[in-house]
Amino acid sequence: MTAELALALPTLLLVTAGLVWLLAVAVGQIRTVDAARETARALARGDDSAAALALGRQVAPDGVRLSVSQDGDRIVVTARGRIAGPGGLFRSLPGAELRAEAIAAAEERP
Repeated sequence: MTAELALALPTLLLVTAGLVWLLAVAVGQIRTVDAARETARALARGDDSAAALALGRQVAPDGVRLSVSQDGDRIVVTARGRIAGPGGLFRSLPGAELRAEAIAAAEERP
């Protein structure tokens, strides 16, 4: 029983570390989507561009860049960044790209 545990424990630790990293990537992607959406909504409401981008940066993970384009009443916000690889025994794995796009229609003001 001890020999089996000695062989299985490192494997379980590696699998657990990999799953934790995948969870971190998923959370980073969700925050990237939220940042793009919040920025687009703020701009659609007519908020100041700097304030809307600051709001998006508060939500976004570190290293995510936001870009805004506007075509008539259509506002498009793109968020892009990378999350580093897990490191350690997984250092050969590359990081993951985070990318999201949100589109909002500018609201009419009375």
